[in-house]
Amino acid sequence: MSEAVIPAPATDADALEPLPLTGERTVPGIAEENYWFRRHEIAYARLLDRCAGKAVLEAGSGEGYGANMIAEVATEVTGVDYDAGAVAHVRARYPRVEMIHGNLAALPLADASVDVVVNFQVIEHLWDQGQFLRECLRVLRPGGELLISTPNRITFSPGRDTPLNPFHTRELNAAELTELLVEAGFRVSKTLGVHHGPALRALDVKHGGSFIDAQIERALAGTPWPAELTADVAAVTVDDFELVEADIDASLDLVTIAVKPA
Repeated sequence: MSEAVIPAPATDADALEPLPLTGERTVPGIAEENYWFRRHEIAYARLLDRCAGKAVLEAGSGEGYGANMIAEVATEVTGVDYDAGAVAHVRARYPRVEMIHGNLAALPLADASVDVVVNFQVIEHLWDQGQFLRECLRVLRPGGELLISTPNRITFSPGRDTPLNPFHTRELNAAELTELLVEAGFRVSKTLGVHHGPALRALDVKHGGSFIDAQIERALAGTPWPAELTADVAAVTVDDFELVEADIDASLDLVTIAVKPA
């Protein structure tokens, strides 16, 4: 009988290596991924002041860049993620974040222990979204806020009952997200939508009507990207997106502020 091969334990150097792209998260520093990274980053950038001076939990912290941004202004930041590799990565790369390996359906925090819960681009991956939101309510102090973002089902998987992304379990529109939050016990304070700003609208025109579709087409082709498309994607900044209340059903992503009643 052959001996089992035991993998070598992960090292600090391994943890500092960039996390691989799996379709479940976005990571910084990859030119072809930059559009999606910046589209995720806008929620952190625009809502960062709501974390200032607060004890913050990021539920589903992924690569950790967002939790590290929050650590610039918060008094303390705890991250929870189910992926052990992501947890090790955050601990090694972002030491200001207190990282916990755990299940979002049973958050490993005490009742009423944080002021803000951040959950960006995660809820669409969860099987029991209602249970997760009830857990967010439980760990928040009275009056605390849940900051949540998710792809808008209407524009992300148009005309479909099942998500296009195989890593998504259920996508939501604004009304469905509000309904879930209210059922969990939250009061919805505000819902905003992410839209392309002028520079990205110009790139939509330049790339045949949809800058997003142009990227997806090249990614699915499995061949090197044209240099011009790569350069356009790499040049996108967070300021190329708009976060507004108007025209919510036409938005790319939903960003909602929900409050635990006092």
